[in-house]
Amino acid sequence: MSAIQHLWQSLLNFIFYYPLFMSYLWMIGALIFYWKERKEPPYTQPADLKEYPLVAVLVPCFNEQDNADETISHALKLNYPNFEVIAINDGSSDNTAEILNELALKYDKLRVVHLAENQGKAMALQAGSLLTEAEFLIGIDGDALLDPHAAQWMIRHFLNNPTVAAVTGNPRIRTRSTLLGRIQVGEFSSIVGMIKRAQRTFGRLFTVSGVITAFRKSAVHEVGYWSPNMLTEDIDVTWKLHRAGWDVKFEPNALVWILMPETFNGLWKQRLRWAMGGAQVLIKNIDVLFKPKLNFLWPLIIELILTLVWSYLMLIMVILWILHLVLPYAGFPAMSSPLLPMGTGILLGTTCLLQFAISKWMDSRYESSLAKNYYWMIWYPFVFWLITVTASIVAFPKVLLRGESKRARWVSPDRGMRQDD
Repeated sequence: MSAIQHLWQSLLNFIFYYPLFMSYLWMIGALIFYWKERKEPPYTQPADLKEYPLVAVLVPCFNEQDNADETISHALKLNYPNFEVIAINDGSSDNTAEILNELALKYDKLRVVHLAENQGKAMALQAGSLLTEAEFLIGIDGDALLDPHAAQWMIRHFLNNPTVAAVTGNPRIRTRSTLLGRIQVGEFSSIVGMIKRAQRTFGRLFTVSGVITAFRKSAVHEVGYWSPNMLTEDIDVTWKLHRAGWDVKFEPNALVWILMPETFNGLWKQRLRWAMGGAQVLIKNIDVLFKPKLNFLWPLIIELILTLVWSYLMLIMVILWILHLVLPYAGFPAMSSPLLPMGTGILLGTTCLLQFAISKWMDSRYESSLAKNYYWMIWYPFVFWLITVTASIVAFPKVLLRGESKRARWVSPDRGMRQDD
């Protein structure tokens, strides 16, 4: 075997075995988490708290005229005796302001604040947090339907442990009328939920979910609130809290029902923003590798680096493989496909199906019909894997060119077609 072929085979092994290793690591960690979690009562029956401190539900809204009424109405149905809802109209150009004002006249627990112009979600959250005397804040998106028991499940972590700064919940997908929607139902269980469980088992969470997270306001104040120049303020604030010595928990019983993109264009924009946010966090926090006191963050930053390297290696090797096929006599040696190395298809497919099955089994306590979605997950590697890898490749140079000072403002995303059952 020539040196080039040996190098090619080594890179192929990394490309194939790295995601395979991470998949089994996630499954093992998630099962350990679940073994502890299963001792809990059903998510609809949280245990009584020793006290019920004031909680403020913050709802940033930008052009949410189609969702504001439904989102606010669900938030006001919290099964928690001491809470208020603060809706922040972030300079909307539609009828969001009028709808929120009408709701405020109907509900005593609702307060509305209007920002003169669009400042971005980070500034909207900060504005809402400064308006309340509550020490505990629950941030949700303007299209999210909060489960009535979510507050009680999350607040218990703050009461039990003064070092907890944030508790992230468990988003569930309600857009499932198309193939993309149905795949995302499985994705949030088999990928997102499983990774969060595994990360909590082995160390720290990479990020809270921006669509549902409870914060200790004094901790957020200590780290300077949410960063207005970060495309994913949820990832950034998680790392700021970690670096300041605070802990972040995952509470799978705290549910919220959300809308997700159901068009390829909407999905691409969302995943590109997520990837760019991850790249921003990598650049901002790469220095933790040189700080022994922050060694608990090393696994997260190393995984982020390896994933980025893996994505670019995949791109490079696919290009070289194509060149070999097109120009076999131009000096390119014989190369096997980097997309599916010979003899590995059965192992890869079995691992994917096993991961999907375990995740759906764990999350069936929240959605009894989740097993019906198993069939649609066979399309995940062909659709979302390609989009995610491509977004990672495109995101890094875009972040480098973007700079750090530009304010991150939002636009109304594609949220698919709602289905109420």
